[in-house]
Amino acid sequence: MSDCIFCKIVEGEIPSTIVYEDDAVVAFEDLNPQMPVHTLVVPKKHYDNIGDGIPDTELGAVFNAANKVAAMKGIAESGYRVIVNTNDDAQQSVHHLHVHVLGGAPMNSGSPALDEAD
Repeated sequence: MSDCIFCKIVEGEIPSTIVYEDDAVVAFEDLNPQMPVHTLVVPKKHYDNIGDGIPDTELGAVFNAANKVAAMKGIAESGYRVIVNTNDDAQQSVHHLHVHVLGGAPMNSGSPALDEAD
């Protein structure tokens, strides 16, 4: 897609700090990190979101890359979170499938009810 910022990063038209790349995906640092480690993994082919009929091999490549990024960033052992926001109600701000790999510090469960149970 010509106006997709993540497609432009994949194509090298917009500079970004690339963390990992293979034939199927690119991983780069989030410009507005929410944790000490906040890396985005995107498929090179444009899909709007996770419900966009993505072939299993490409979806698998995205999640395999997320694991590789966690290892490269040194958070695989301590723990990390992988998040996929889908569409507007879930706060998907860029409509190109991407996963957030977050870690580098303890985090809460993300649910007030679960946090109170801890």
